[in-house]
Amino acid sequence: MRRNQSSLIGSLLLVSLAGSGLGGCGVLPTGEMTTGSIQTAQNAKIVQTPTRADRECLARAMYFESNRTDEDGMLAVGTVVMNRLDNPKYPGSVCEVVGQKRQFANGVLTKPVREQDRPRIEKVADLILAGERHKEVGAAMHFHTAGYHFSYTNMHYVALAGGNQFYEKTDREGYLPAVLPHAVVQTASGKLVPIQMAALADAPDAFATGAPRPRMPSIQATQVAYGLSLPHGVPTRYSSAPAQ
Repeated sequence: MRRNQSSLIGSLLLVSLAGSGLGGCGVLPTGEMTTGSIQTAQNAKIVQTPTRADRECLARAMYFESNRTDEDGMLAVGTVVMNRLDNPKYPGSVCEVVGQKRQFANGVLTKPVREQDRPRIEKVADLILAGERHKEVGAAMHFHTAGYHFSYTNMHYVALAGGNQFYEKTDREGYLPAVLPHAVVQTASGKLVPIQMAALADAPDAFATGAPRPRMPSIQATQVAYGLSLPHGVPTRYSSAPAQ
């Protein structure tokens, strides 16, 4: 009997430890990680180290896709850009994500920015690259101008900011996708670090010269489950996150 009780207690402890690990697998540690040493790092998409050009691309996307004086709206758009960067279906650098055809406003990378607005948008871009995200936007990767209405049934709205409505897409069965691990960059020594730990690269500004950026290979990301803050009435495939 004592042996059985000991076995049961041991099993419960293992389950408890496994559960606590799952709850934090969407958050990257702040220190460096050797490749493969942490499951989250293995699952994350490896992207290019952000450059000054990427900072400019991010700032422009936020500026031209939101009310240009609304820092909350700019933060929301910047969150969408970074959510796409986390996803293997999208390119491996900020400028490539912003520059995808028919995804962001026409001329977003070429139109002039008012110099008096630069301090504001660059501040928000720096916050984004340092790990700040719009909490209501969450994992959403899509938005459109507020006030428009569409007949699609797969658009689940999560936030209204900067003149835009932000939404997540459900699949054909009405399920939301799982949250993906945050993208990481690989250092020269082979270590994986969160984007916010990677200094802006001082490489020549390829965006300014027009030189094409090499595409990073898409890394298959193992999806992780939502936490317990799913929007009301939306089903999920993941048992750790029952619909509320």
